[in-house]
Amino acid sequence: MASNGSEGNTNRRRFLGAAVATAASYGRILGANDKVRIALIGSGDRGTYLLGNVRRVEGTEIVGFCDVYEPRRLRAKAQFAPAAPDYVDHRAVLDRKDVDAVFVATSDHHHRRVTLDAIAAGKDVYCEKPISHNVADGLAMVEAVEAGKRIFQAGSQRVSSILFKKAAEIYASGRLGEVHSIDAHLNRNSPGGAWVYPIAPDASPETIDWNGFLVDAPQRPFDPARFFRWRCFADYGSGLGGDLFVHLLSGMQAITGINTVASRAYSSGGLYHYKDGRDFPDLLETVYDYPSENGGIQVHLHCNQNNNDGDDTISLYGSTGTLVVTGDSVTFMPQDTTPRFEGYGWHGMTEAQKKQGLEAWNTAHPAPPAALGEVERFALPQGYDDTVDHIANFFRVVETREHVIEDEVFGNHAAIGCHLANYSYFHRTVATWDAATKTIKG
Repeated sequence: MASNGSEGNTNRRRFLGAAVATAASYGRILGANDKVRIALIGSGDRGTYLLGNVRRVEGTEIVGFCDVYEPRRLRAKAQFAPAAPDYVDHRAVLDRKDVDAVFVATSDHHHRRVTLDAIAAGKDVYCEKPISHNVADGLAMVEAVEAGKRIFQAGSQRVSSILFKKAAEIYASGRLGEVHSIDAHLNRNSPGGAWVYPIAPDASPETIDWNGFLVDAPQRPFDPARFFRWRCFADYGSGLGGDLFVHLLSGMQAITGINTVASRAYSSGGLYHYKDGRDFPDLLETVYDYPSENGGIQVHLHCNQNNNDGDDTISLYGSTGTLVVTGDSVTFMPQDTTPRFEGYGWHGMTEAQKKQGLEAWNTAHPAPPAALGEVERFALPQGYDDTVDHIANFFRVVETREHVIEDEVFGNHAAIGCHLANYSYFHRTVATWDAATKTIKG
């Protein structure tokens, strides 16, 4: 939705200028010869995408690769650092003294193990979302990071986006009034969007360390579909909750400043199209109750792998304004709250009573109504990539030892939201968060 006036256009120009300035400042504050040396653990599609953005941040060096599937390791090496060593076992990477930090882009069920080992080895950690495969894993990771005094950043990149920072600024201004309702959806409509990823023709027990992939997951015969499409299976992934809900929840947290766990969640949905042996639904809707300074916020999330209409949107509905955040824009729409004489309620009264009521209303409202504010829209500059900003923030904090934008607590709260959604769906009940015992109860 375009801006209606000069004020909106001025705001848009100001925001775009700030965006360009931010996008141009990826370089870290380092000494002339300093570099942060990183190793990648999990060299699949997401891992190599992260490395592509790492190369855009000054003062970094890629020094190692790890994956249980050999061709992935070799491809990553050839693309990013041909001279760097590669490993099957992540512990061999962590033994290296020249590794300052690791990027963890494995399946979800490896996140806890790799993170705890990395912390014990004195490494900082950037871990892809969701940070945990279950509640216990997340709690253990938070405890280890804090005890080890290491830097940990969760990989939900929109938290660093200049778009979400603008949305947070509008929200914090109070212009939305009381917000009690948030609606968000993130959809897909393709086999790839439903994790039907290609299976490599050379996939075999000779090229994939199957036991290294399973570790403490249930033991099963070699199955390349479970390896390449692990997001479909509860043994290794977290379904729509961990893959897509986590983006919506972390985005909501970034906008509102809510950094806690929902008190309860109720899910509905089903596996309607992708009947390929997967565990997770291809349509999931969840309603959450979150506490807030205004008494509470109901958050409704919706993810559909059979239609992508609207694709990626978070809408916040307030008493004086509505804020809509899409993948490339922020729109603020003021609500018309002009006081009006409510004639409908007087229809059942006499004309004399109605006249008396109107006179009393006019006396109580002598001033003319204020002009309704304009719709304002802010758009991302072409070519902006929030993943670069997110990674740059991590490297900056590795150097300064300050605080990352998405730490282990923030990331864990978003992940628990995913686990609440899955618990409710699979148990067909309302999932309640017990803060005292830090467990989910049905």
